Amino acid sequence: MSTSSTVPVASSSEERANQRNAVLAGFLGWTLDAFDFFVLVFVLVPIAHDFHKSVADIALALTASLAFRPVGAAIFGLMADRWGRRLPLMLDLVFYAVIEVLSGLAPNYTIFLILRALYGIGMGGEWGVGASLAMESAPVKWRGVLSGLLQEGYAFGYLIAALVYGLVFPHWGWRPLFFIGGLPALLVIFVRAKVKEPEAWQKSRSADWSGYWRIIRRNWKRFAYIVVLMTMMNLMSHGTQDLYPTFLHLQRHFEPGIIATITIISMIGAILGGFVFGLLSDRHGRRRSMIAAVIAAALVIPLWAYAPSIGWLTLGAFLMQFMVQGAWGVIPAHLNELSPGALRGFFPGFAYQLGVLFASSVEYVEATMANQLGYAGALALLAAVVLVLGATVIIAGPEARGVSFVSISTEQR
Repeated sequence: MSTSSTVPVASSSEERANQRNAVLAGFLGWTLDAFDFFVLVFVLVPIAHDFHKSVADIALALTASLAFRPVGAAIFGLMADRWGRRLPLMLDLVFYAVIEVLSGLAPNYTIFLILRALYGIGMGGEWGVGASLAMESAPVKWRGVLSGLLQEGYAFGYLIAALVYGLVFPHWGWRPLFFIGGLPALLVIFVRAKVKEPEAWQKSRSADWSGYWRIIRRNWKRFAYIVVLMTMMNLMSHGTQDLYPTFLHLQRHFEPGIIATITIISMIGAILGGFVFGLLSDRHGRRRSMIAAVIAAALVIPLWAYAPSIGWLTLGAFLMQFMVQGAWGVIPAHLNELSPGALRGFFPGFAYQLGVLFASSVEYVEATMANQLGYAGALALLAAVVLVLGATVIIAGPEARGVSFVSISTEQR
């Protein structure tokens, strides 16, 4: 029996299999997307050397990817609300896989920068479509923990990038890392064969574009809040992740194998954090779980940035990502629950990626700050500021834990 806060439980093995496949498709899409993004953070220095640019110049390619993500979220999100989740997801997977391979062939800095901007379009499109597909297919009682699984595809992609970097880069350089990034195209076969459109999309889709835009206008205040929330969440995530390998390389003078190992351990922490705080959010609420994770992350900053030995530094990296990505693990469920049903392909993804855009200069700012403060000082100062501000924004926001994705309220029509 369904109520206003529950969705029907799968009545057959076929339905349960589709739930698993939808979550798996969203997880793998985000994993491979994150892999394609994070291979660059490990090779900023050698690419800067090859293109005769500064590290800050190459970090600008990360900024370009982040800045163009809202374009992809808008394009593929509108497609997903109009024509379903599967086709836009498949098109997006092929698009960003091709761009990733071309990045490995870039002959100069200008073309590389353009390709990384184009890659950002594909990266921005994947999350909103994949998250709506997965969350609309997931049983409501497992929505939080499956949200953690889905979001930590991002951490798993970072982990794989670290592993591949440690194995490939010392022997063949940076370009093959991007060739491996073409693998997401193969996921299209799985999505096409094994994933069905969720019932929630069938029941909540808007009949016409005029009605669709009317729903957007009615919900602009909530949209604005989510944009602010996602700006802070992205400052937390990218501010504690993206230049950490560069910090380990340039300030702590670690070899690639040690950098890869520390990163892998930190991403194991991120994956575990996503599960733990996702589960806690099902029991104790989305906001409460996120606030606890963010405050704990702020307390870890001294160990994360200033630990005197490899062992303590590794523990600090593990705990920081356990907390930061633990808070992030709640986001797919939280944003989809806050989104009007007819807009669920576009609304959370576009708001998320606008947050990415507003936070997209964080790597460049950190790299510039590091020239004056050192990487440890730059990372620690920025992390402290954004974690405190992030907790404040989370406290001030709404929550809709357990809302039905099938029953559509009048405010969402």
